Amino acid sequence: MKSSLVRRGGLLAAVVASVVLAGAAPASAAPGDGSAYGVNVDVTLLGQPAVKAGPLAAANTAGPTSNSLATVNLPGILTTGVINTEAKRDDNSGAVTAKASTADVGLPLLKALGPNVGAKAVEAVCTATQEGVKGSTTLVGANLGSAGAVDATPAPNTQVKVALAGIHIATVILNEQIANKDGSLTVNAIHVKLLGGVVGSLGSGDVIVSSATCGPAAPPMPLASGAGLWIGLGLLGAVAVPVGTRIFRRRATQA
Repeated sequence: MKSSLVRRGGLLAAVVASVVLAGAAPASAAPGDGSAYGVNVDVTLLGQPAVKAGPLAAANTAGPTSNSLATVNLPGILTTGVINTEAKRDDNSGAVTAKASTADVGLPLLKALGPNVGAKAVEAVCTATQEGVKGSTTLVGANLGSAGAVDATPAPNTQVKVALAGIHIATVILNEQIANKDGSLTVNAIHVKLLGGVVGSLGSGDVIVSSATCGPAAPPMPLASGAGLWIGLGLLGAVAVPVGTRIFRRRATQA
C-alpha cells in the first residue's frame, strides 16, 4: 500500500512539473540581436568608377562580437584611423548593446565645405532593454567648415545641406536614427548622401561612418534553460514534494 501511495505522489509531482514547464515555454522565444560597423561606402563620382567598400570592421551578436580595423583610405572620399566595433547580448536580461567608434575621420568628399572636414572621433551607440530601444551619437572635434558649428551630441536626424555655387549637392545627416519594421533601431553617426541628377553634382551614393543596430531586446532568461532551469526545478521541488508527502501521510493514516 505504501509503495502504491508513493508512486501516486510521484505521479502528481510529474503532473505539476509538466504544468510549470509548459507555462514557461513561451519564454524561449528567439533572442534579440545587434550589429555594428565602422564604414560603409557606395558612391559614384562624376567621371570615375564606382567605389564600394564595407561594411568594414563588422561585428554581430552572432559573432564576431567585436572587431577592429587600423585604417581606411579611399582617396577623395574618406580616410579614417582606428575603428572599433562591438555587438553583445546579455542572455540573463535580454539586453542588447551595439556600438561603433571611428577615429580621425576625414571627408575630402565634402571639400566644398572647406579644408579638413571631419572629426577626431565618431561614435554610434544603440541599446535595447526591456524598457525599449534607444540610440545616440557622439562627435569629438567635428568640423563641417562653412556649415557651422557641430554639436558633440547632435539631435536625432540633424541635417546639414552642402552647396556648391549655390547648388545643393549633398546632405549630411548626423545621428541618423532609423526605426526598422522589425522593431530594431539603426543609428548612423554620420551619413553623407550625394544628390545625383542635379547640375553641378559631385555624383551619387552614400557614405556612412560608425553605424550600430540593435533590438528589440530578447525576453529575459528562459525558465527552461541555463540558470532559469535550476530556478524552475527549485520551485518545482518546493511545490511538488510537499504535495506528494501530504498525500502519502493522509492515505497512510487512513490505512
